Amino acid sequence: MQTQLREKKSRLPQLKVSCDRPAMDPSLSAGQVSVLSCFPPSVGRDVTVAVVKPLGAALGNPNAWSLLRTDRQVKWTMEVLCYGLTLPLDRDTVKLCVEVYTDWLMALVSQRGCTPPPISRDPNVYAQRILRDLYILFLPRSDQVCPVHLSLCQQVLSAVRSLARDSSTMTRDTWETLLHFLLHINHAILALPTAAGGISDQSLEVLLEVWLLSCSRCFPSRSLWQTCRQMLSSWRHQPVVVHQWSRAIAALTSRLLPLTFGPSFPPLYVLDEDAVLVPADMEDEWIPHTWLRFLHMFSNPVELCHSAVGPSTSSSAEDAFKDNQLPDVFFRAMMAVSQLVDAFLGVTVENKEPKEQLLRNSGVSMSRSPFKDRLPAYGFSRPRSGSAPPNPVNIRSMSDTPSSKTSPPLHKKGRLKAANVSPATKKPSKWKTSSQLPPSPPSLGSSPRPSPSAIRCNVDSLLHLFGSWLFDAALISKDCDQSWRPKDVTVMSDRWAAGRAEAYGTLCRIFTCKKTAENILSIYLSRFYLVLLQGLQVSKVACPQVLASVLLNSTCLFCCDLKGVNLLLPPFISAVEHVLLDRDLIRFKGLASSVDLRRASIFILMSLLPLHLHFGSVQSQVSLDGKLNADDVMAANFRSLKPRLVSLLIGALQTETDTCNTQLLLAAMLNLVQETAGRCQQVSPLTLLTYFKSTLKIVPFLTNNSPPLTTLRSVLWVHMARLLTQRLTSQWRNDSAVCLSALEALGGLAKVEVQVEESERRHSVSSICMYIVFQCSRPPPLHSRDLHSIIVAAFSCLKTWLTEYPSLLNNQECLSEVLEIVELGISGCKSRQEKEVKCKDQKDLNPASLRVKEAAEATLSCIMQVSGVCKRVEAPPNDYALTNGHNLKRFRYFVVGSSVILAMMDVGLGPEQGEHPALTVVIRGPSGRHTWSLQLRLQPREEPASTKPTLILEQRSAAQEDAGKKCAVKAQLGAENTDRVSSVRADLSIPDLCDTVPVELQHQLDRLHAALKRQCHIEARTQVNVHSVVMTTCRPPPSVSHFQASRLFLSHMGLLTPESVKDPGLGDVPAQLVLLDSSLPGFYENLRGLDRLPSRTCDSAFVFYMRGGQKTAAEILKNVEHCCSVQSHFLDFLSSLGWPVDVQQHQMGGDNASSSGMCSASVKVGEVSCYLIGCFLLPEFHTVLGDSGGGVFDGRRFVLMSTDALTEITFIIPSSQSYTAWLKSVNEGEPMTESPTNLQSQSKVRPDSAPKSTNSPEEGIRSSCIPPSVFSSESKLFIVWVEYFEDIESFPLSELLSKTRIQPESSGSNVQLIFIHPLKTGLFKIRFHGNASSKLGLVGPLVNGSVVSKSSLGFLVREMVVNCCRRRRLESDSNPPPHIRRKHMISDIILRYSSQHSEPAFYSALFHDL
Repeated sequence: MQTQLREKKSRLPQLKVSCDRPAMDPSLSAGQVSVLSCFPPSVGRDVTVAVVKPLGAALGNPNAWSLLRTDRQVKWTMEVLCYGLTLPLDRDTVKLCVEVYTDWLMALVSQRGCTPPPISRDPNVYAQRILRDLYILFLPRSDQVCPVHLSLCQQVLSAVRSLARDSSTMTRDTWETLLHFLLHINHAILALPTAAGGISDQSLEVLLEVWLLSCSRCFPSRSLWQTCRQMLSSWRHQPVVVHQWSRAIAALTSRLLPLTFGPSFPPLYVLDEDAVLVPADMEDEWIPHTWLRFLHMFSNPVELCHSAVGPSTSSSAEDAFKDNQLPDVFFRAMMAVSQLVDAFLGVTVENKEPKEQLLRNSGVSMSRSPFKDRLPAYGFSRPRSGSAPPNPVNIRSMSDTPSSKTSPPLHKKGRLKAANVSPATKKPSKWKTSSQLPPSPPSLGSSPRPSPSAIRCNVDSLLHLFGSWLFDAALISKDCDQSWRPKDVTVMSDRWAAGRAEAYGTLCRIFTCKKTAENILSIYLSRFYLVLLQGLQVSKVACPQVLASVLLNSTCLFCCDLKGVNLLLPPFISAVEHVLLDRDLIRFKGLASSVDLRRASIFILMSLLPLHLHFGSVQSQVSLDGKLNADDVMAANFRSLKPRLVSLLIGALQTETDTCNTQLLLAAMLNLVQETAGRCQQVSPLTLLTYFKSTLKIVPFLTNNSPPLTTLRSVLWVHMARLLTQRLTSQWRNDSAVCLSALEALGGLAKVEVQVEESERRHSVSSICMYIVFQCSRPPPLHSRDLHSIIVAAFSCLKTWLTEYPSLLNNQECLSEVLEIVELGISGCKSRQEKEVKCKDQKDLNPASLRVKEAAEATLSCIMQVSGVCKRVEAPPNDYALTNGHNLKRFRYFVVGSSVILAMMDVGLGPEQGEHPALTVVIRGPSGRHTWSLQLRLQPREEPASTKPTLILEQRSAAQEDAGKKCAVKAQLGAENTDRVSSVRADLSIPDLCDTVPVELQHQLDRLHAALKRQCHIEARTQVNVHSVVMTTCRPPPSVSHFQASRLFLSHMGLLTPESVKDPGLGDVPAQLVLLDSSLPGFYENLRGLDRLPSRTCDSAFVFYMRGGQKTAAEILKNVEHCCSVQSHFLDFLSSLGWPVDVQQHQMGGDNASSSGMCSASVKVGEVSCYLIGCFLLPEFHTVLGDSGGGVFDGRRFVLMSTDALTEITFIIPSSQSYTAWLKSVNEGEPMTESPTNLQSQSKVRPDSAPKSTNSPEEGIRSSCIPPSVFSSESKLFIVWVEYFEDIESFPLSELLSKTRIQPESSGSNVQLIFIHPLKTGLFKIRFHGNASSKLGLVGPLVNGSVVSKSSLGFLVREMVVNCCRRRRLESDSNPPPHIRRKHMISDIILRYSSQHSEPAFYSALFHDL
């Protein structure tokens, strides 16, 4: 920027300058003396009254002519008027003199009849004389505070302002005389050591305005600039001076910015009355020269401190005035410099002037709070030209007090605008569509600070302009200690603390706005680090204002790639500990909002957490002895800071009460646990335990009796899980936003791979169940949609734990507790109460809401799938082969329980089945499609292979000789002495059979007796002719070669009973087993549609690579075509997102392809390495990647996919080739009038289509391009890898929305963006830009401002995608869970294709072969 200023200065006209001392007009400095002063006062007064009255009478008459015709007459009259200005104000004489003079001054503007002809002929000469005379009016006098005097001075200033604005005939001498006049009257008013009152504000305003007019029309000489700077240096003790100077320099800066950086640079908004200070017709080439001279007109504000502590000969009243005003003036000056720095950074904030406030314990009045909230924004809120500027972020906890009497008056309310010259720049303009980004999510604390512009000024250029002032101001307390007068150093530091804090904050903002590829001079870095070392002191004598300002403005200091910034780790950790571990923050009361200060400290902590693991044993090479506190001395390496950072995070979680801050800490907690789990480090558990107790004065959940954990990750995981569950069920349970973030963090903890005791996991599951019970038991008036959303999220978290750890259900107590929670969600109450047990048929179904009931049903389905799951003995059958068009017709279709479609196909006997009946069963239910291969065996598979299933026959030679002979053995049917025992009454209790037989059965008994007699006769004849009977050997029948295995299966399952297959319509309860008529048209199409519906949530995300300086979608899409165009870290990041999946193979497998078993192994087929996922053989990442930069995963052939039992994430890397292929397919295969919008509108009415935001990408994989279901989603998520962090604001979102075939009505507000920026340290900086309509707070774990390592980046991005999509589903009513969509479609199929057979017809169809 300095080069541009020099270039503009070289084009300026050469001015005649001199190297002499500043020129002073002797006539003005001494005052004009009239000849009437030589006479007695009465003579002069009488002459003046006699002369002025006729002149004044002629002023208001347009037809009157001037009485003065010659030059001598005019000069004599001016001698009289000059003397009249010195008269007392008790009469109208002085007023008439002023009116005559101001009227004659207008001769330079327009000619009037009442103006003397000599003045009309040569107005410049007489105007110079008039200005010299009018100076007498502003000299000190006894009645100076009289209202008449003030009105007369205002009349003169108004006339001078009109003269400068409207006159076009003023010569250079007149301009210089006018400027000298204004300088001297301001010097007469402001140079006094006491408070300047009256017209001081207006006189200085007129001076600056006329000076700027002169810069436009007749640029002042160098001597005038030096005179102005010299005089203004003697006025700086007056608050009005810095006030008016800041207005003028801000107006000039508003004009300078578009000239220096272009029209697209964010403008500086100023008030209308400030903008008019700069003439609209000032040429552009004069703007930089004028701005630079105006900037240095005020000189270094630190000189105010030296003047305050230097030797003084003034009175005590004057000293008291300076002591009270100079700190305030110093603060106002630093605040103006801060505003200029923000303007050059492109950070446009509204220039509001709130009411005067008082710094506590300092006595310094100021026009706004001493610090601005510099917290990172959660999105992009920097205003553009013409748009409404954002609200400024001020400290809201300042105490309001009346303003000081000497404080300058506040601005009148006016409209803010950018002071640009051309009307085009003043006209409001909207953002370009190609670069418009959706609004950021609402911050839960103060307003977010806008982001700096991508084309902002370099750090070195800003420090060249303002560096010396800022560095000197930051160290002002050190200079002030060398006082000429004995003062208390602490009091001195407190009095100047507001200005120092502003200087510290401005320096921090400058360095944190460093661009990606920018280099900063080492001298500036070293000075900045030394200044911070002094400002980060946390001792009792340290300045809390400075510490707060540093923390508020250094939130991203450690993620800007500043060289050597890690040297500041110890003092920053101490400062953050000083804030986060103090619950009350008494030292900062009245100085900064405790919520904002803690939030800034949390952002700093988030940037520090990965360092100790990332750098590990890296040694510190620089010694800073004497510059650090005793506790801040750098240890041997970064790893030594680990216990301190971990305990700081835990302590902050226990002391934080703000919702947004707690969500940030939860996100940081999950990042730390995942990072630690990826880097197993052997430590002693007692080391961390001891540090908790000694440093934080807290007792963690781990005790000396805890299980022996050998790794830090186990210790940290257990402690974090215990802390989350304890807070979730106590302090946080009434805060929906915090509870949702805590549940997301708990779900993330479940996915972190650590070795801990099973009891710890059961404790977490039990805590989630307790939380659900508490929320469901709230009284009905407290139930709301947000509450039910939290309960649904809790059930989702519970499912995550059960799927990650199925062994938890082996514990009967855990299983019973989980099932009770499911029962509570479905029915609204538990069967087992405190003292009673309610049966199922005794309870009324009264769930908290339908959404809660659906979530509980999904949890029950999850339990049924993971509880007691058996080990797979062989590969599952090929689902695609079983569900193609031909094989579908070989199945019998039944409905079981009105909710499950049971398809069975008999498998013919072959060598694989042996002689055992085999059956293939496909179960389609709300939980998904499951295929089983069943076989009926009479012996277990573990029997030896030699065991024959057939019966072994006994070898016999012939029939035995004694076969059929009757043995002489009498069968004894009762006791031998039964007849000898006499009967008793008890014997009669059992009646005889003949006595109990009814009459109607007696005939049947008679026929039975007759049959027995005939059989006895036949047997008797056989015994007589025994040797004539030939007996044959019994042999088993031949084996059956044909089975109806489906009928056997139904019978074995107890479904073939009269109650199960009763006639439809005979009862209110539908039949348990219903036959489906597969011959009806459309049956198989609906069945395939059901198979395409996913059984789990399917989310998608687009991944883009944005190189430095790129701004168009075509450039971005082309980057991923070759590996040379992307960074190697980007390819590693893609490989961590998921594994490559062939879209055609995935379509064949459907939803079951990746959910059945989810077993994976690495195998090698030929020369190609592959992954075995489920039943599919997937190629390895690098094999598919080849020399591509990731564009091979654009959806035409491959995508990246990450799946588990509950979710499926598809990552697509769009390329220019995929977009071209899609255009070609649309042009060739469909009418030109059919737009993607129309296609989407048709797909929305399909009954089997998935909802908007959870569509499965495999639905459209049949096409040659990206799956259309990915584009039909209302909620879009983009992951953007940016090489230059400042290019985020130029990301062409709208253009990419069209390039990725997203419907035009999908506005940017429906898009969530995750920007990933690689740092030079190997870490990655995150900028998340989400939906502004979110009601449940921040989405984790990648919050805006996070810094993560390479090892945990892929895991955290996947978690972020899942949580973002889950949040959108929670807030939408049009996104039912997957099992509900399948349930509805199953009901529709049952309603359409149920067979209306009677019981005989049902059995007949069952025995009939297909």
